[in-house]
Amino acid sequence: MMTRLIRRPLAWFAALVLALTAGAGLYWFQPWKLVTDRAVDETLTAVPARPNAAASVSASASASASPPPSGPVVVRQGEFISHEHDTSGVARVIRDRNGSQVLELVGLATSNGPDLRLWLSDQPVRPGAPGWRVFDDGTWLELGRLKGNRGNQRYAVPAGTDLDRLASVAIWCKRFSVSFGAARLAPTT
Repeated sequence: MMTRLIRRPLAWFAALVLALTAGAGLYWFQPWKLVTDRAVDETLTAVPARPNAAASVSASASASASPPPSGPVVVRQGEFISHEHDTSGVARVIRDRNGSQVLELVGLATSNGPDLRLWLSDQPVRPGAPGWRVFDDGTWLELGRLKGNRGNQRYAVPAGTDLDRLASVAIWCKRFSVSFGAARLAPTT
């Protein structure tokens, strides 16, 4: 019986269609990424620690005007919340003396996935399923492909980017239009 099936062109065609469908499914979903990690450990910007509230009150009493920071400073920061996949870590925007800005992901931990991008967005960060698919609804700016799903990473923020308007960051799966996790970038001053 098996030899008769092998001789039939319809059997070969069915086998070819099955193989192509399986290959396309593996390419599209990339299921192995759910069990593999890509760790990145880029050097983060050293920024001075922010004084606590009591210290800043006493410091302001002793000096009428504080000098501008002489080095890089954290201007926005937020903690990631989970959306489609468990996500944790901190996102922070660092402004250097020359005015250039960098978005840093500190201690990022999320799932690996196909076609992950890092987006700045004008959409608010919402917890739970209602927040999963909102980041492509408004204005967004892609900073690049996510370098890894674990560790510390740096992404240049283009000059002229309005962080008052694009005040959230999302790890966006472009292939399935879903957020893995997001953080509100709140001003630090």
